[in-house]
Amino acid sequence: MTFPNGALPLIEWVMVLGCLAATLPFKPWLPLRHRELQSPWLGAMVILPFAWWTRHLLPSGLALHVSGACLLVLMFGWPLAVWSITLVGVLATALEAFTPPRLNAHQRLMNEALPAIQGMTDLGPRLLHQADAIVAQVAWLGVLPATVGLLLGLAIRRFMPAHLFVFILGRGFIVTAVSVTLAGLAAAAIGRVPEGIDTSEWLLAHWLLGWGEAISTGMLTAIFVAFKPHWMLTYSDQRYLSGPPRPGP
Repeated sequence: MTFPNGALPLIEWVMVLGCLAATLPFKPWLPLRHRELQSPWLGAMVILPFAWWTRHLLPSGLALHVSGACLLVLMFGWPLAVWSITLVGVLATALEAFTPPRLNAHQRLMNEALPAIQGMTDLGPRLLHQADAIVAQVAWLGVLPATVGLLLGLAIRRFMPAHLFVFILGRGFIVTAVSVTLAGLAAAAIGRVPEGIDTSEWLLAHWLLGWGEAISTGMLTAIFVAFKPHWMLTYSDQRYLSGPPRPGP
């Protein structure tokens, strides 16, 4: 089922604002009261905007990139992850204002400071002008994969054994691949496919992107569980390393 182009921005605004509102009863700011989570969260807010900005390096402005949404859910919980993803989308768009056009060496030397000056003066109006584009990117590459990842993760927690391998492979790897792929399928189902791109190509791109992001998320999940378990809000040594109960005497 597809929707008219004019209805798509409204759907995306409802998706993002609805999820942001749904997080408020869970007090998404609470994880940041833990000092051990503050540094990784700040690091994510520095690194991820540059990862999102790389979409401008793709042909035709194809908005496909590693989002880190499922990893943020594992590290900070779904409520804070939703707000963090929204902030990343805004910061990534702000980076565009400070990105000079592709110039030759002489032009870069002559105009080195000009893009930064223009970027600072035009930042506010530019963000407002691109509000719909920011929300669309946040919805399909951030909020939706994060929410699907949360639901699949809860299902794994409920129906699968509390085993370290299940957490790393299931929630870190498989859930990420499925979440990104389903987000691309949902976008195609309602007609959110860029012009000039075939639907089959769009789905293939999300399938490949999902597995690529699954590898990075699964790898980082394994590293953090091994060396920085306090960075993973959804992980607990008591749950996943306690082993089977011992029989009584």
